[in-house]
Amino acid sequence: MPDSLPALAVVGDRLLTGLQDVTSDLAALDGSGTWAVVLPFEGEPICARFQRSVPARPWTGTPWVGVDPTAWRSSLDRTAFCAGVGAIRAAIGRGDVYQVNLTRVLAAPLPAGADVAALGAALAEGNPAPFSAVVRIPTHDVHVASASPERFLERDGDRIWSSPIKGTAATPDGFLPKDRAENVMIVDLVRNDLGQVSEWGSVVVPSLCAVEEHPGLAHLVSTVEGRLRPGLGWAEAIAATFPPGSVTGAPKLAALEHISHLEPVGREIYCGAVGWVDADAGRGALNVAIRTFWFAEGEIRFGTGGGITWDSDPAGEWAETELKARRLLRVAAGPTGHTGAP
Repeated sequence: MPDSLPALAVVGDRLLTGLQDVTSDLAALDGSGTWAVVLPFEGEPICARFQRSVPARPWTGTPWVGVDPTAWRSSLDRTAFCAGVGAIRAAIGRGDVYQVNLTRVLAAPLPAGADVAALGAALAEGNPAPFSAVVRIPTHDVHVASASPERFLERDGDRIWSSPIKGTAATPDGFLPKDRAENVMIVDLVRNDLGQVSEWGSVVVPSLCAVEEHPGLAHLVSTVEGRLRPGLGWAEAIAATFPPGSVTGAPKLAALEHISHLEPVGREIYCGAVGWVDADAGRGALNVAIRTFWFAEGEIRFGTGGGITWDSDPAGEWAETELKARRLLRVAAGPTGHTGAP
């Protein structure tokens, strides 16, 4: 891994350079400066303040080296994943939970000379996404390239909003009844989360189950917004809403317990959040770190998963994880010329 490369971030259509400091204190995001933010699903936040912020420009560095898709291995194979779906359905039948997000992490050897900024550029071309982000901070072992389509938390002054995605299909007319039910359940959860830090009566749902098309698939997307109470900031808003409801389940705490029992490896960056904050302007946006690659321990890693409800079919849920991964792994193959998914 090229640890000698300088720190940078490409977030919110801005290129951030000139790393000033790094902290895990989320209250710093209400101070001053421009920040890149990485919130792992588990572990300490990484808030990096940069000196310079300019419009992002086309990548002119070394092209992405590529990963052979046959090298990927999955933390859960098909049999284990389908068994996990069955276990969640049994828990739903007992009344323990209503929905649990089940995921698996793919890993492959990190190619020699791999630069996450080059991977980010390849993703921007091959799988453009509204909440894409690249963060490279070698001194803190942060190498993340995200092609996320999902808004976790955005803020403009006292206005805060989230746009959970639940429901995935290959085409806009391919959604099942369980997709809408899944979405509505998570909207209720997000309303509750935002309500903890919002002015009384300000939480509304301006959009419910809107169809959005993204490269290779379609999603159901809803939006929930509120007005942040006086005296509260990023730290309180994140504490109330993280980890994102769309990648945990409902009720959230019970879903997290099932996740810890069913998933054999930690999610790390996956299903956390990545984004930017302009503290001087009181604005910022964090994605849900899905469709996201990261480098760790000599490997490149990528997560894929989905929400499991009573109506879930194990084989169908496995197929959905492959659908979500397929295009991203094809982009990650780069000039190797390989195609396919594990």
